[in-house]
Amino acid sequence: MLGRTYRALTLGIVSVVLMIAFEATAVGTAMPIAARELDGLGLYAFAFSGYFTTSLLAMVVSGQWCDRSGPLPPLAAGIGGFAAGLVISGTAGSMWPFVLGRAVQGLGGGLVIVALYVVVGRAYPERLRPSVMAAFAASWVVPSIVGPLVSGTVTEQLGWRWVFLAIPVLVALPLAVMLPALRRTAQAPEPGREEETARPRIDGRRIWYAVALATGAALLQYAGQDLDLLSAVPAAAGLALLVPSALRLLPPGTFRAVRGLPTVVLMRGIAAGTFIAAESFIPLMLVTQRGLSATMAGLSLAGAGLTWALGSYVQARPRLAPVRERLAQAGMVLSAAAIGGASLALVQSVPVWVVAVAWCAGGLGMGLVISTLSVLMLEQSAPEEAGANSAALQVSDALSNVLLIAAAGTVFAALGGGTVSATTDVTHGVTDHATTTAHPAAFAAVFLPAAALAVAGAVIAARLRPKKAAC
Repeated sequence: MLGRTYRALTLGIVSVVLMIAFEATAVGTAMPIAARELDGLGLYAFAFSGYFTTSLLAMVVSGQWCDRSGPLPPLAAGIGGFAAGLVISGTAGSMWPFVLGRAVQGLGGGLVIVALYVVVGRAYPERLRPSVMAAFAASWVVPSIVGPLVSGTVTEQLGWRWVFLAIPVLVALPLAVMLPALRRTAQAPEPGREEETARPRIDGRRIWYAVALATGAALLQYAGQDLDLLSAVPAAAGLALLVPSALRLLPPGTFRAVRGLPTVVLMRGIAAGTFIAAESFIPLMLVTQRGLSATMAGLSLAGAGLTWALGSYVQARPRLAPVRERLAQAGMVLSAAAIGGASLALVQSVPVWVVAVAWCAGGLGMGLVISTLSVLMLEQSAPEEAGANSAALQVSDALSNVLLIAAAGTVFAALGGGTVSATTDVTHGVTDHATTTAHPAAFAAVFLPAAALAVAGAVIAARLRPKKAAC
């Protein structure tokens, strides 16, 4: 993938991922300071939910746009929207414009992430795709380690606005490097295909389903923040919008784990949702139950970035291609063990370093399973369906994060966990530490179900390959 044919394209798309990774860690670190200075701590959760909600809509739009026009237009529009959202938030004078900027940023991020997958499917031969996915994972390593430190220093010395305003400068590099190569490769029509066949029409119904899905997710997040009878109204409305929309946007049979692509999409949601939902509460557990500082609690999770990249590298080995479903199963077992192992820190006699060790194992498992699922999705997608299927994979990921974190937050608060945002985003390294007391059982009620669902994912992963036709 670094040969003469693909070098410029590889460096360009990896630079895009690097930009997104650095934004995720740097902006997340500056977010609490921004909310405090804008007198908007009451709207803090919406700065995250706004991003996730609009990204759900943008993922579906990007999938159809890619299938019709190729990945270049949505990729360029997404990078521009991502940068524009950062500028809006960085120049905001109050919290609502700040939230608006995050929503615009979510639109850009949703467009970009799907377009990147389509680029990999169109521009690279099948033998190189696992290596590209491994490079994507490796791009998160350095930002996950230095991002919070750089962001914290800039915030203290120059102010939080410079964290938001400096990142758009990074946009120019990936665009300049990859655009020529992208026009030559990913935009080229498939050999032997007529132009009209390669340009399917935009399905307006799917766009409306995406709007309903995003609205339903937003209503559920809003309802999860208040444990009273009135919150049941937006919760019911959210479910009424979300469930039928998800059934139509994801491949038929996804929720029944039908062999092949439906199981690949389902597994992406299970893998990402369980790991991120558990990770959301680990820093809070270490601070409230074991007395660690916020910095030390965050560092306990840092090793997972390195092992995640290692797991992605391992799955890229050509000799492991025939056993990809077993790699996914192994990854889910490691993830389940990590979640269960982290919960042992609730026992005061257990050394706190167990969390760091467990989460390194979990990162290795996630590197195996997430990259494997991405490769299998492209492998099982026809060229003209790569955009829609990439969108489905990302929607499953984002939707499971929203739902499982919201459910975990609701259960946590109901069992005496204190006040915690149901949309806490620790992919960005941020947890709302407004709570001062938390019962250990509240944390156990988050970790143990997540571990059980990860075990179920390991069983379901046996269905990742389509059923072989009878001879």
